[in-house]
Amino acid sequence: MQYDPIKQSLGKIFNSTPLLRKLFYRLLDLLLLRSWHIRRELGHLKKEGFIPAHIADAGSGFGQYVYYLSKKFPLAQITGLDIKQEQVDDCNAFFSSIGLKERVNFKYADLTTLEAKENYDLILSVDVMEHIEEDRAVFQRFYKDLKPGGVLLISTPSDQGGSNVHHEHEESFIDEHVRDGYGVDDIDEKLREAGFSDIHILYSYGKPGSLSWKLSMKYPIQLVNFSKLFLILLPFYYLVTYPISYCLNGADVRREHKAGTGLIVRCKK
Repeated sequence: MQYDPIKQSLGKIFNSTPLLRKLFYRLLDLLLLRSWHIRRELGHLKKEGFIPAHIADAGSGFGQYVYYLSKKFPLAQITGLDIKQEQVDDCNAFFSSIGLKERVNFKYADLTTLEAKENYDLILSVDVMEHIEEDRAVFQRFYKDLKPGGVLLISTPSDQGGSNVHHEHEESFIDEHVRDGYGVDDIDEKLREAGFSDIHILYSYGKPGSLSWKLSMKYPIQLVNFSKLFLILLPFYYLVTYPISYCLNGADVRREHKAGTGLIVRCKK
């Protein structure tokens, strides 16, 4: 299933004015369950007194998490790292247009060869690692690029149905994924090998979240892949289904799951 072309199509629609771009970010925050979990973890960090001065969003994409971080930590210097130069240029232009260029910048980066100079207090990686084959190299780069005491926060699919793969011979729902998901022991071992400690791993997308994902992401993507005309119908689709997804997302964030199709990982240097 081709996911990136759909994201690009929606990005073009909402990129015509800064106001629409901000609206797009808000819609993503409401729609994407992973965003709910990441915002919860960032809230926990702030309550614990962790106020990062320098932050990296590793795999920044459209820049929605950078925008959220700029509001959550208004004194922080934030860098978006992405391997797609067009995304980097687009985000730099947008954040400059809303007056944040003094403390927000985006730059091209291959995370497997990331320059590591203890630059950051916090590195965020949201649904990125499932796209990178050489994950051990990336974890090592993250560790070296964090300051002592720095935090790495990851969202990624799990091996319990992540990418909508439930059996050995099934293919990933998202064609761009190089792995279907991580096991808890697998990602824990790789992070410890890189040097991380104080590793906390939680399942996300439990039963309520998995149902919400089907309603809010899987079914609409399938429809749009069938015909781009369904983009016109998406607002009406979400008008009906989003109240259900909203309640399911809230339930997923509040519960501790014994299993789930996603993982939220927090660890320290």
